[in-house]
Amino acid sequence: MQQIEAQTLVAAELKEFAQVLEVMMSHDVQAIVTIAATVTAALRAGHKVLIFGNGGSAADAQHIAAELVGRYKLLRPALPALALTTDTSALTAIGNDYGYSAVFARQVEAHARPGDVVIAISTSGNSPSVLEGVATARRQGAVTVGLTGGNGGKLCAVVDQCIIVPAHQTPHIQQAHIIIGHIVCDLVEQALFGESTQ
Repeated sequence: MQQIEAQTLVAAELKEFAQVLEVMMSHDVQAIVTIAATVTAALRAGHKVLIFGNGGSAADAQHIAAELVGRYKLLRPALPALALTTDTSALTAIGNDYGYSAVFARQVEAHARPGDVVIAISTSGNSPSVLEGVATARRQGAVTVGLTGGNGGKLCAVVDQCIIVPAHQTPHIQQAHIIIGHIVCDLVEQALFGESTQ
């Protein structure tokens, strides 16, 4: 690929994603604030956050959990958050014994309690393992949040709160999901520890 062609591709990708963000600024600001308030209230009450998804969404789940357990911007106490995508023994045992669609549901059954927040991430909104995890979370009494894209798939119909990223390309949806995750972490930190040292 020639350098000019590469530059054109980069500029086009950045412009297309900027258009996604522009639409989100018009439609999703309050939804992000609401999710952050939900997470803040749960943590303040002594509950925890569980996060899961497949592939790139699994990486996003781990990323968001790490920001909460470690820190985002502020020096503050650790917050209880767990990505259900990291325990390879649990994932492979559950997948082997119950089928892959149960890999999150079984962990949610083990860890989720009433008042916890469960964040399910799926670019299509139709991942069977994510949908089963949400169904179990609801039975456990957890508050459910969905991050998806495209037309929202089945996920938005079965969660308490949902954001549908206005994009159809998986990379753009994933890029938006991590931005949403970062903003939520920022708002949670400010709400709980706004006076902490940066």
